[in-house]
Amino acid sequence: MWFDNHCHLTTLDQDAASIVEAAGAAGVTRLLTVGCTVADSAAAIAVAGRFPNVWATAGVHPHDAKDGLDGLVDLLALQEVVAVGECGLDYHYDHSPRAKQADVFARQIDLAHDHDLALVIHTREAWDDTFEILDRHGTPPRTVFHCFTGGPEEAAAALARGAYISYSGIVTFKTADDLRAAAAVTPLDRILVETDSPYLAPVPHRGKPNQPANVAVVGRYLAELLAQPVEAFAAVTTANASALFGLD
Repeated sequence: MWFDNHCHLTTLDQDAASIVEAAGAAGVTRLLTVGCTVADSAAAIAVAGRFPNVWATAGVHPHDAKDGLDGLVDLLALQEVVAVGECGLDYHYDHSPRAKQADVFARQIDLAHDHDLALVIHTREAWDDTFEILDRHGTPPRTVFHCFTGGPEEAAAALARGAYISYSGIVTFKTADDLRAAAAVTPLDRILVETDSPYLAPVPHRGKPNQPANVAVVGRYLAELLAQPVEAFAAVTTANASALFGLD
């Protein structure tokens, strides 16, 4: 049984009920729908409230850091919320000024500490600054680098800070050799799987809208890559995600 620890049910075209049903049919029994703005986080929480096996995050993505955090704190106390984020730095697009990204990221790290919540990190082309801000504010005990796109060196740096590493469909792409090398050095008790749906559909579904059911495709690919029995790998990644987000 799989746990899609990062999807965006608020941005998928289908009704959430049909998505959750299709995921269950594929053996995906737990889902985390992730907020990217305060409004999107509120919508994610509303979706999660409809299902006993779906939880939500509340956070502000670096793309939207320019809009600030007003209203976010009020969402963190809601029972559906198990993490702050996704938050971090994205220097590929720079949709928000880098100084504003850094400030909003740092403030969300502090919120994760203050509310004893997990932290979901998005980082792209910003590894050094991401680690510097984490070190300055303290990496929360339950932190994940979602949709990890680094190599073994970045994986080692994340693991040294006690973080989990979550792999998406990118790991199945032909050009993702560095990412596969990172997965090979990630301990089994620190590895997670996700879809980041509706984005980044894995091979052989690349180019199509992604959905949580495809986390089983990502998981089976990684299990083979790491020479792990599929059922055992599903169990350990689900247990890791459940521990990260404080779920039974």
